[in-house]
Amino acid sequence: MDIELLKAKMLEKDGLSRSIGIEYLSTPDPDTCAATMPVDERNCQPFGFLSGGASLSMAESLAGVGSLALCPDCIPMGINVSGNHIKAAVKGDRVKAIAKIIHKGATIHQWQVSILNSESELVSSVQVTNIIVRKK
Repeated sequence: MDIELLKAKMLEKDGLSRSIGIEYLSTPDPDTCAATMPVDERNCQPFGFLSGGASLSMAESLAGVGSLALCPDCIPMGINVSGNHIKAAVKGDRVKAIAKIIHKGATIHQWQVSILNSESELVSSVQVTNIIVRKK
């Protein structure tokens, strides 16, 4: 998915992505999108590990970008985020999220997001459901 224009749009308007350090990446498959994020003071809990809330935020933000790329004239809104945290990511690492669409309906998109550490080990597995709202 070529998200160069979406990347500029999201970084311009999405304070959360910018605040926690998400960087969106282009992917060759239109049904897949990706992002990276450093594990640092912006998104760690006090013990030096990536916050589970930051992982869920990363997954929901990435799925939103993916839905926006598939429906550029619409507004994707997350209506459900459910995740399992499998392994801790430590401060100083960089995680990568890969989102794949598993349902692409007219009004509902569902994404499976895998968040991996720099060793390609699964940190979190997250499902995100977006409702697709048509602009009026």
